[in-house]
Amino acid sequence: MTDIYNSEEFATLIELAYREDAPTGDLSTRYLLSESDRAIATLIAKDDGIISGLDVAYMVLCRCTPEEEMTFTSEYEDGDEVRKGDILATIEAPYADLLRAERIMLNFLQRMSGIATYTYQCVQCVAGTKTRILDTRKTVPGHRLTDKMAVRHGGGTNHRASLSDMVMLKDNHIAMAGGILPAVEEVRPHLPISIRIEVETSTLEEVQEAIDAGADIIMLDNMDLETMRRAVDLIDGQAEVEASGNMTAERLAAVAAIGVDYISIGALTHSVRAFDISMKIKPIQ
Repeated sequence: MTDIYNSEEFATLIELAYREDAPTGDLSTRYLLSESDRAIATLIAKDDGIISGLDVAYMVLCRCTPEEEMTFTSEYEDGDEVRKGDILATIEAPYADLLRAERIMLNFLQRMSGIATYTYQCVQCVAGTKTRILDTRKTVPGHRLTDKMAVRHGGGTNHRASLSDMVMLKDNHIAMAGGILPAVEEVRPHLPISIRIEVETSTLEEVQEAIDAGADIIMLDNMDLETMRRAVDLIDGQAEVEASGNMTAERLAAVAAIGVDYISIGALTHSVRAFDISMKIKPIQ
């Protein structure tokens, strides 16, 4: 299991989820079940796709159930392909704990698997090319860690996790500096050599200015295919190239064929279709 699950950020996310969902406990089950009541739960896929969030679901349950008091078994790992009807995991634990954790577990599993599945579909659209599918910072506040984890499970590549990871000079930065060249020249002297600079462009003139400024990555934002093709020819390997804007699954193959290094897709995380998963719980007699 990745070290991410031992991070303070992840622990805080799980704590907030419980605080949000049951701030003073589960009133529906408090008077119906005793501490000795146990049950078996099965997580069942209701869609075809890529599973993501099994490790997270396990950690969610660990928050209210000591590990020695439960078993969590699965034939799958995060990133595996699953089919409708597959049993994703079988869990034995105190009945009340399963009911308390159920919705939180499903919320993570359904969102993360939805992200992973759509990411996988996008990755398949560019298969056979050098192009990699990138995510963005367009995530649900507080869930960036798990959103980006799900992108990796779907075969995608994480872009910067935060504003602290790299420099990306977008239109508002460039307007403030008076142009691409002065923006890059102002920022670069303050950066360690390991920090790269990406510049957003929307015209061929801006592309040339980004080249002249020595940008490490040049983003082609909302360009039509012909302009994008001319931009890639102009850059000619002097910087890495990222295409962005209106990147639907139907358009990906054509964009990748132009020869860009990356395609960033905000919809991987900002317009998630939840992956349908059910959780059935039966008492142990």
